[in-house]
Amino acid sequence: MSTHTDRPHTALLVIDVQNDVVAQAHDRDAVVAAIAGLVDRARGAGVPVIWVQDSLDGKSGTPGWEYVPELPFAEGEPVVHKDYGDAFEATELEDVLADHGVGRVLVAGAQTDACIRSTLHGALARGYDTVLISDAHTTEDLSEYGAPTPDLVIAHTNLYWKYHTAPGREAGIVTAAEASFAS
Repeated sequence: MSTHTDRPHTALLVIDVQNDVVAQAHDRDAVVAAIAGLVDRARGAGVPVIWVQDSLDGKSGTPGWEYVPELPFAEGEPVVHKDYGDAFEATELEDVLADHGVGRVLVAGAQTDACIRSTLHGALARGYDTVLISDAHTTEDLSEYGAPTPDLVIAHTNLYWKYHTAPGREAGIVTAAEASFAS
């Protein structure tokens, strides 16, 4: 259903699961484990795993900027570096997806209320079928600044993305166990 009718393939986008980003994240270990399982399944199915890595406001190259050790990149897997919440904004992500014939993206990672939401909307607006993995994204607790607690941020994002639609595109949520890597 993607508006990219010449791109029948699926990709797994793993967004910002970096040491500093998820150090205090809600349910960190379970989310990282879910993402690791998705990565293994995607690789086994021959589906591209595309890693997105935020610059963290100039911290590139520091230990906090690196991806968590539980999620090692495989040789040849694309790594897209970004400076903005939306992983498409001022990056080569669209070119990487086009090179792999991708019209459908599965999204996992951090932070739910920032880069995950921005990338979901960015993908859908750019014509991609966009599926959020409901148990494979997380955020830190920002309730002291007036935000809801992380469990509520995650639940709300899952709720509204489950019912999100756009002409000629599909959106929705699935659990990590339900995720399909079939094109």
